[in-house]
Amino acid sequence: MTLHVQPIRAGFGAEVSGLDLTQPQNAEIRAQLNDLFATYAVLVFRQQPLTPPQFMQAAEIFGPLTPQQIKKFVLPDYPLVGYNSTHDLPRKNGKLQVRGENYHTDHSNDLAPPKATTLVAVEIPSHGGDTQFVDARQAFDDLPEAMQQRIVGLRSLHVHQSSRSPRSFAKLSDEEMARIPRTLQPLVIRHPDSGRAALYLNTGRMEGIDGLDDEAGYALIEALYAHATQPRYEYRHRWQVGDLVIWDNRSVLHQANADYDPEEYRYLLRIMLQGAPLLAYGGSTQMS
Repeated sequence: MTLHVQPIRAGFGAEVSGLDLTQPQNAEIRAQLNDLFATYAVLVFRQQPLTPPQFMQAAEIFGPLTPQQIKKFVLPDYPLVGYNSTHDLPRKNGKLQVRGENYHTDHSNDLAPPKATTLVAVEIPSHGGDTQFVDARQAFDDLPEAMQQRIVGLRSLHVHQSSRSPRSFAKLSDEEMARIPRTLQPLVIRHPDSGRAALYLNTGRMEGIDGLDDEAGYALIEALYAHATQPRYEYRHRWQVGDLVIWDNRSVLHQANADYDPEEYRYLLRIMLQGAPLLAYGGSTQMS
């Protein structure tokens, strides 16, 4: 079997064809896919009509799976598989209020955030509902050297919902809230496989920067966020039924869009992959 790889941008995002993810993959193909993932950070597989067990099998190519955190959005028979459904979204002034409608990285307040997230499209609207990704590695590389030196070694406290969060997070039960961690994370992380540096940003969860006063900390966060989310770093994925997209939370920020007809149905399955404590750029493991 020969994989066909079509890069989407230079070094960021790739569409992979030539394999059937409904079937198990051999060790050689699995190794190739993991190498591609470390390089491109976002992989797209078209025309993969996967059942939940097949989706889990495909996701496990990239590592062990981890449970979904919001249990009300989990398939009853498959606790490792979540779902995103239009039917569960609140509305305000006739517009859908989608989860993840600003650039972020998943569950960044965890001590060991999920290393990757993957979605498979089951049903999509006729227009809109795209998912956008930005390359946080290239965003760091393009910073002036003085700014790079300033931010390497800094840390931010990641919580369930920042006091300055641009969006509201899903309501959790008291039991779920009691388990939600608060973790100091590096502002610049090092990828354990590629060694590349990346900005680690999530304005919905970042509660300032350790060692800086509030105004200086939030000003720095906003400046880095504005830089990292420029269109020149972006890949916008326009979903087709049967698409499987997987992205690396250690290299990429992503966001959802509510720009589709709320009367149309959008339904995707979701799996997260087990992560490890983040590495601060420079080689040291982050401290909690």
